[in-house]
Amino acid sequence: MFTGIVEEIGTVTELNPQDETGGTSLKVTLPEKSELLSDAHLGDSIAINGVCLTLTSFNPSGPPSFTVGIAPETLRVTNLGALTTGGRVNLERAVRADTRMGGHFVQGHVDTTAEILSVTPDGNALTFRFKPRDRSFLRYIVHKGFIAIDGTSLTVTRVDDNESWWEVMLISYTQSKVVVADKKPGETVNIEVDMMAKYAEKSMAAFFASHAS
Repeated sequence: MFTGIVEEIGTVTELNPQDETGGTSLKVTLPEKSELLSDAHLGDSIAINGVCLTLTSFNPSGPPSFTVGIAPETLRVTNLGALTTGGRVNLERAVRADTRMGGHFVQGHVDTTAEILSVTPDGNALTFRFKPRDRSFLRYIVHKGFIAIDGTSLTVTRVDDNESWWEVMLISYTQSKVVVADKKPGETVNIEVDMMAKYAEKSMAAFFASHAS
């Protein structure tokens, strides 16, 4: 479980589509003085651009770096396969029981990807408009609701179900802390909708089904 509050931005140093296990692995290097791996253990969960992955190896110093494995299904659902050496990624460790919940409940289970349609300045803020690859997920995206974009917990500011897009706004502080701010129209992001909306939908569907019989 994550909060959608990005802790660190890392740099992709290797994306190996055929590692020693026969699968795909991703190596990320951290800033020299990063303490993200100070309490790391093999097998820990870490979110990379909103995708929950498992730490398979790590080096806590000189500079710090770690490696994760990426399953074929993850490559199909997310945009991790499009990462290139030198690219920057959002990072967040799994929450602890004593973590302050600054964002919202994020599982790290990406639902779909979305294309950036536009980036519009609004004062010192930026408004991003997105169109999902899978339109069906729009039913979980509501005005002023939560959404995780590349693992960043953000608030939906506008939704247009007919034209299949929604918007979020990045304040100046957030722009310096997450990778989404550097992306341009035409690029993609990983999307996780609010899981509470999916639970509510399933519960209501079961309720109505039981009363219809």
